[in-house]
Parts: sequence; structure tokens; C-alpha cells
Amino acid sequence: MTTIEAARTLTVPPALHVDLGRCPETAGRARHLADEFLRGLEPVVQQEAIDAVLLVVSELVTNAVRHAGGPSCSLHLSACPEAIAVAVSDASHLLPQPRTPDVLGEGGGFGWSMVCQMADAVAVTDEAGGKTVSALIPRHRSDMRMEARATVVSRCYAPHSTTTWTP
Repeated sequence: MTTIEAARTLTVPPALHVDLGRCPETAGRARHLADEFLRGLEPVVQQEAIDAVLLVVSELVTNAVRHAGGPSCSLHLSACPEAIAVAVSDASHLLPQPRTPDVLGEGGGFGWSMVCQMADAVAVTDEAGGKTVSALIPRHRSDMRMEARATVVSRCYAPHSTTTWTP
């Protein structure tokens, strides 16, 4: 009797991890890196999804720079066929808080609600050195069922597998 072993191939989803500084240009740099990452993916990501990811990256990095303190923040992107996972880590343990938008001045207040609207799921993970705010953006706009989201999260966002996602 002969035993034949099949070769096993582990396919790791494409990912980008970069430590960013903490200066006014940080959000712009993060958007540029995210755009390059997204445009290099196969299959091609729809422009609507690219726009959503870039907006979420911009908002999360801007919030980390403005509110978190610490010397820097980091950006992690990972891709699977169904979605793009965005995560921004910073040195603060304070959770993002929705605020009443300042429509008359430059007080902000729009970012967190926009992130929650653009993403199919969001999560905040408390960690030893601060927190990670994560968002899951679908590659194609469709009504992803709740049970499908859990599968996508497990395939697309392994780095924070203990994260509790909120749809």
C-alpha cells in the first residue's frame, strides 16, 4: 500500500502594516499608502470601496493623531475576496465617542459616525499599549448577512481574532 501526501498551500491574505508618525501629514501619508495597497490588489477593488477605505483610513488616523497622544500610530490593512479590514492602533485607552457635529466651525464631530456608516462592522480592542480601532469595508456593496460577516472577519482579519465586531 502506498500513501501519497498532497502538498498543502497556505494562502495568506495581502496585508500592509506601517508605523506612522504623529504629525499633520500623517493622515495624508496613510491615505497614499492605503491607495497604493488597494490599487495593487487582485481582483480589482471597486472604486466605491476604495473611496470608503480611504475615508475610513483618513478619519481613524486623524483621530489617532489628534486625540490619542503618544509618539505615533500604526495602520494595518488586510484584504480578502469579500472585504478590506482597516485597523489603526494608538497609545490611548480612551474609546472613540460620537459627538454632535460642529456644522458652523472646525470642531469636527463627523468622523466616528462616518466610519460607523461606511463599515459593515467596527471594533475597538483594548490592548496593553493602547487600543486598536478596526473597520471592515466590503469590496462590493451588497447586503452581507450577519452570519457571512463572521466568516469574512475570520478570513480577512486574523491579526485581531479576539476582537468583538459590532455591525
